[in-house]
Amino acid sequence: MIITYYGKQFFKIQQGDTVLAFNPISKDSKLKAARFGADVVLTSLHHPDFNGVESVTYGEKAPFVISGPGEYEIKGIFVKGFFAESSYQKEHKVNTIYLISLDGMNLCFLGALSSGELDDKTKEALDDIDILFVPVGGGDVLAPDEAHKLSTKLAAHVVIPMDYGEGSEKNALQQFLKEVGVDKVAPVDKLTIKKKDLEDKEGEVIVLKSE
Repeated sequence: MIITYYGKQFFKIQQGDTVLAFNPISKDSKLKAARFGADVVLTSLHHPDFNGVESVTYGEKAPFVISGPGEYEIKGIFVKGFFAESSYQKEHKVNTIYLISLDGMNLCFLGALSSGELDDKTKEALDDIDILFVPVGGGDVLAPDEAHKLSTKLAAHVVIPMDYGEGSEKNALQQFLKEVGVDKVAPVDKLTIKKKDLEDKEGEVIVLKSE
């Protein structure tokens, strides 16, 4: 599995010939969007920062779009979406937390989560997480300390922080790392990982460079 980060909450997950896109940035967003073809798109929240399906539609290839709570199966990928309330840019919205089973690994994508308090049903379902994608920037999403507390509760093998801004706003990332108890993590261009690589990892933070 190869994981590539494009800023904000936009990720590309490639497993063999299958490509997933998480929260692609729309051309209508003020943020910089990237373009590539995806087989499956997961969007957590209805906003141009997260729902740019057109950005990952290539030629005549239209991706399968998952945009809300429920259970889905496509190309041998199993997805469960869980309802979570969010307040994004001072608007009350529905944020979907996704749990994805892919290549023998469980990926949890928290999306634009603004509260670290999850309902009991969701907490129970989010078990045995291999890779956790967690927003850490504060403001519209979890603050660094909240992100750390929730990451600890969910006990993922690997934690990938996201949505921490650019420039001086990256202080949120440094604050998150401080909460975790590490001074610095060298960012990597892409993460290539297999199930066996996770066996000796407990809450290891991996920072990805934004493409």
